[in-house]
Amino acid sequence: MINRFSVPYLHDCTIHLSKVASNLLEPDLVLHNARIFSTYSDRILEDKEIWISKGRIACVKPSGSSKKYFKQNDYSFYDINNNILAPGLIDPHMHIESSMMTGCAYAEAALLNGTTTIFCDSHEIGNICDIEGIEWMIEDCRKAPLSIFLTLPSTIPATNDSLETAGGNLTAEKTALLLDKWPEILGLGEKMDFVSVCNGDERSHNIISETLKRNLPVSGHVFGREFVAAYAASGISDTHEAEEKMFTNDLLDAGLWIFLRGGNPSTPWNSMPEAIKTILELNASAKRICVCTDDRDADDLFNFGLDWVVKQAVTLGIDKVTAWSMGSLHSATRYNIDKDYGALGHSRRADIVMLNDNLDVINTWYGGELLVEDKKITSLLDEQLENSRFKYPSKAYQTVKLPNKINFIPTIPDKNQFKINSIKTQLPGIMTFKEVVYINKKINNWKEILEDHNLCHLCVIERHGQNGEFAHGFIKNFNLKKGAIASSVGHDAHNIIVAGLNESDMKYATEIIREFQGGVVIVNDGKIISSLKLPIAGLLSDKRANEVAKENKDFKEAWINSGCTLAYMGFNLLPLSVIPNFRITNKGLIDVNTMKIVPLFE
Repeated sequence: MINRFSVPYLHDCTIHLSKVASNLLEPDLVLHNARIFSTYSDRILEDKEIWISKGRIACVKPSGSSKKYFKQNDYSFYDINNNILAPGLIDPHMHIESSMMTGCAYAEAALLNGTTTIFCDSHEIGNICDIEGIEWMIEDCRKAPLSIFLTLPSTIPATNDSLETAGGNLTAEKTALLLDKWPEILGLGEKMDFVSVCNGDERSHNIISETLKRNLPVSGHVFGREFVAAYAASGISDTHEAEEKMFTNDLLDAGLWIFLRGGNPSTPWNSMPEAIKTILELNASAKRICVCTDDRDADDLFNFGLDWVVKQAVTLGIDKVTAWSMGSLHSATRYNIDKDYGALGHSRRADIVMLNDNLDVINTWYGGELLVEDKKITSLLDEQLENSRFKYPSKAYQTVKLPNKINFIPTIPDKNQFKINSIKTQLPGIMTFKEVVYINKKINNWKEILEDHNLCHLCVIERHGQNGEFAHGFIKNFNLKKGAIASSVGHDAHNIIVAGLNESDMKYATEIIREFQGGVVIVNDGKIISSLKLPIAGLLSDKRANEVAKENKDFKEAWINSGCTLAYMGFNLLPLSVIPNFRITNKGLIDVNTMKIVPLFE
């Protein structure tokens, strides 16, 4: 990574490191009097010290060794006070855009949680701005005080043009170009169109093929045991969508790595308790199992980071060191970066966290630099985050291009009997289902139907300036009390999704999104109840992490007070037409199992 905390390549410093380890040169820093998590052997090493030089670990020796060979004032000395030292955590699958902050801002929360390396799938900004957006994200990440690698977005758009309209179109040719141009790209991101992949779709497989040609791994996203064989046969070798023990078991035996996803227990992003039973009940080895965060909003990132996921694995029954290995060395091994990352071995990067016995992160060293101390960021990190952030170009702030005329609610059918195909959520998961609502009388307005059947209007509006299309739907049991809500984070094409109980508030909420050039908003009677501005590609704030987290927390409280039973990140997934079973895009209602448009009324 190209920033002030860059560490030299190993091949440029082997002579130096070997001399330090041989007591011929003094180290730059010694971390003394520590217990060490050995992720290589899943053991705790007692009474050790780590010698660090040029941002790397020269050696691990018994405590007190440095004092035998060197004068203490020749190097920095840090007393660990018998706390635990462990390798920095490595998140093998996450989305920076889900945090609603830039890569540079994301680093602050990550380091506070002991995460020093992430693998980001930037398909959100890619769906809006194509190659250009992905390259902005890479430039942003290069300035971040964090090791950020990319798994190249694989499914832009998530479906074909007849089912949704996206701003990007990542073909096999573009995939090859990006894989060859950017060394940070170490694999292909989650191949979400699993139905198309399993059916042998040529476009999907050409993208996979370009990745496999370069001997890079292909990440996955799949639901349903019936798809496992064909999906694994397509060359895909990991997934984070393992939500049930038998499904997880099938995936492991088919040769896929498993990324156990932990998260806020009140959201659908906490599938670990069921999937981990593959280890605890079915006796599977953990050697090809990692832990990940996947999607985290800014507030949850601080409170439910990767360290929280590791601790949850321990709570569920995994040994402490094994759990930490699942959050570090296993991920490094999966992406073939374990010669530099994932353990406190000699010559590895000095990405180190200090933990207490409860696995709480106290300090974080990144490349040997102390960036978090006593659970607070240091002045060194604060200066980097404040003065050296990447600035997105003005074009990135001008991506919401809405049509001038939008009908937010459908015309009432002129019939005495008809059926409404509504979207029903089934908590706590993120899957949605088709539920038919039968209307057996002639109606004059939608209000009584909404009340009688607990429905809420939905509208998805194309926002890339391409065709101005919009589609109508209804969501059942959403429980919005009044007014309307709107979001520019409508995965994955990121068209505008708006829900409401009346047309005027739906229109007003959408106009606010247009004015903000992106964000999420709750309105009632023509007044803003709560909002979060996301002006960069309609996805990201340009503020610091703590500011975004505070705004995000306030917004979530307003969301809950509005009555919405589906978490707002789940609401943003309603247009994601590759998650079973029934979704909505700007083209209409989508039956995900057949990948066909379904009429709203029958």
